[in-house]
Amino acid sequence: MLRVEGLCKHFGGIRAVDQCSFEIAEGSISALIGPNGAGKTTAFNCISRTMQPTSGEVWLEGKRIDHLKPHQVTRLGLSRTFQITRSLEDLTVLENLCVQVPSHGLRRLAGPSISAAERAKAEEILEFLGITRIAYEQARNLSYGQRKLMDFAALLMSAPKIILLDEPAGGVNPRLLEDIVDHIRALHARGLTILIVEHNMELVMSLCEHVVVMAQGRVIADGPPDAIKQNPEVLEAYLGASTAIDELAATETTHG
Repeated sequence: MLRVEGLCKHFGGIRAVDQCSFEIAEGSISALIGPNGAGKTTAFNCISRTMQPTSGEVWLEGKRIDHLKPHQVTRLGLSRTFQITRSLEDLTVLENLCVQVPSHGLRRLAGPSISAAERAKAEEILEFLGITRIAYEQARNLSYGQRKLMDFAALLMSAPKIILLDEPAGGVNPRLLEDIVDHIRALHARGLTILIVEHNMELVMSLCEHVVVMAQGRVIADGPPDAIKQNPEVLEAYLGASTAIDELAATETTHG
């Protein structure tokens, strides 16, 4: 589904992403993990084309996409969320979703009203996520958790084939996290391919079937969770990040 080859992103003399290569199988739930500063989000930005890579190639279903604009990548079936929620504050949740429709966008939102088909699709997604009650709430009035769910809903409006989730567990309470995990599993059951960047190791090890590990911009390990948990190079990369190490150890005890 997704193939990254020799991806690089340099900021002056800093190599944020350095010869990064990995593949994501169609229909899988995979994770991209690593210590802070490993280059995970920068890699996401280059893959989704919200950032121009310095060099390297990104392929989606056999088509090279690293030269395309973000909306062209979305049309081909790749959508992503961001660590910081993004919304148009004066619009309702339903309107924020409809802006994501490729044929709609801001230009049409300022003109003709939302079509019945677009409204129906947005309402269906909001129902799937259990948040129909906030459909007509302005984005500015939402809690952080509600914004996370709105971003998740907006992601689905373009009917993606693969979604990139940037820290879906970040800053959410345990109850909301359970809901998000349930939604991810439900989308996976429908055949959607999912790649997440996440620091919650327990979540990664229990949810994902494939894990790619980055450190200092490079991929240092790639494989199933059980192999990643026992990889000496992965453990060494996390030294100094005691919380992540503790979580890796805990997942080994719990699931190993």
